Amino acid sequence: MMTHAWRWLTPLLLAMFFSVPLAQAAEPTQQSGSVQIMEEFQKAQNDQDGANRALSDKDKHRIMFLLGIPLLLCILITAGLGIAMVVYGKQVFTAHMIFAGLSLTLVVAHVVAGMVWFYPF
Repeated sequence: MMTHAWRWLTPLLLAMFFSVPLAQAAEPTQQSGSVQIMEEFQKAQNDQDGANRALSDKDKHRIMFLLGIPLLLCILITAGLGIAMVVYGKQVFTAHMIFAGLSLTLVVAHVVAGMVWFYPF
């Protein structure tokens, strides 16, 4: 039973397997693979460079403002949790440390973005 299926399936599979490389080899105008890959990479690099230059100062200030809002909230929450621990004796040390870590992460992102975008080198 199984050999009967392979008798008609094998030539079909071989024909499909060998037809794809033959169809690709029939196009002599196509460049070699490595040259085409390098050209696509250069195109992508040029597009990316253009996208980096397209960011205006207004957009940069907006991004810095949007980074500052959660930064300010995290700092206020961290301070509130610290006051709750010290003044009221609440057991919120883990939450306090999590928000302190988030605040530090946002501070570093804010400083790096500000130095890269606005510091006159």
